[in-house]
Amino acid sequence: MTDEGIAMTHLISDLVAWLDASAFHLDTTADTAAAVLPKLADAGLFGLGVPVQWGGNGGHVADAVNAIAEVSAHSLTAGFVFWGHRTFIEYLLQSPNAALRETLLPDLLAGRRGGATGLSNAMKFLSGIEELSVQSQRSGTALQLDGYLPWVTNLPATGFDVALAVKGADGAPAFIAALTSDESGLERSPDLDLMAMRGSNTAALKIDGVRVGEDRVIHHNATEWLPKVRPAFLAMQSALSVGLARRGLAEATARLRNDRDILSEPVAALSAELTSTETALHEGLRGGRFIEHPASLFRLRIHLAEIAVQAVQFELSASGGRAYLSQPGAGFQRRLREAAFIPVVTPSLVQLKLALRVQELPAAVGATA
Repeated sequence: MTDEGIAMTHLISDLVAWLDASAFHLDTTADTAAAVLPKLADAGLFGLGVPVQWGGNGGHVADAVNAIAEVSAHSLTAGFVFWGHRTFIEYLLQSPNAALRETLLPDLLAGRRGGATGLSNAMKFLSGIEELSVQSQRSGTALQLDGYLPWVTNLPATGFDVALAVKGADGAPAFIAALTSDESGLERSPDLDLMAMRGSNTAALKIDGVRVGEDRVIHHNATEWLPKVRPAFLAMQSALSVGLARRGLAEATARLRNDRDILSEPVAALSAELTSTETALHEGLRGGRFIEHPASLFRLRIHLAEIAVQAVQFELSASGGRAYLSQPGAGFQRRLREAAFIPVVTPSLVQLKLALRVQELPAAVGATA
């Protein structure tokens, strides 16, 4: 894939203007949270990588990855909402449950309902990091679900659908289900008291006796299905880092003058590193390599997060003391808070490194045997 292909812009000028004007409020309050989904939907962003016959714009999921990066360069809160929503859409695209897809996609593509990926726990389960937090038991012809998800993004008050992994009943495999906000027994907490990104509609979900039937099952075997959707999940999540890194480096570059031109070389080097890492991400995603080799995707996700954090630090160094003043430094201060989020978004960098160690351990044992 060419660098020009990666750099393709998907954002219209009206959306860019709104994101720039709203970024501070999206970061610090929930006042404008309800506007994010409609704004992104009106720009046609949710249809990127969605087949035309299902109401989308066609193309590849890599197009959505780049669009999330572009949005995140202006507001990581909006990018985070975009990631959660588009990831849920991807689950439906890769589900054999055509009826569920046909029912939910129109409202999701139009931004009328939120789509939430509650599968962070499941991705950690797949890597052997933790057990599933939602259980099931048989109740007549349906299953009864109980559990708790402590952190789920894009749960608007106007209505949402959320994906979650469930431990199978009576020894059956773990499965993936989609719950609607209207379900009896599904309780959304108040918005979490976050340090930043408060406009992301992030809350906890309590699942108490929720009944689901076949019509709400995304896939019957989580262990079989999750490795197939994990590349899109993590690649779109990595786009948050890409967008923040692009913006931090652009801001740093704009301030390289006089006594700060000593930063020119390291900033240029980090920019080149970002481009090459992003290219590797897109090539691996388009080529399907990450399904059989998830460790390579984990490493790219970790590296892009590290680049994003370093890029924001370069912006600080290039800005000097003005970055510490409330008004001229407001944009940098928001990006600094956003950068603090990048390493801890689930799966966190620590969890990814642990997963890599677990994967690499058998090879190391074999080499020393």
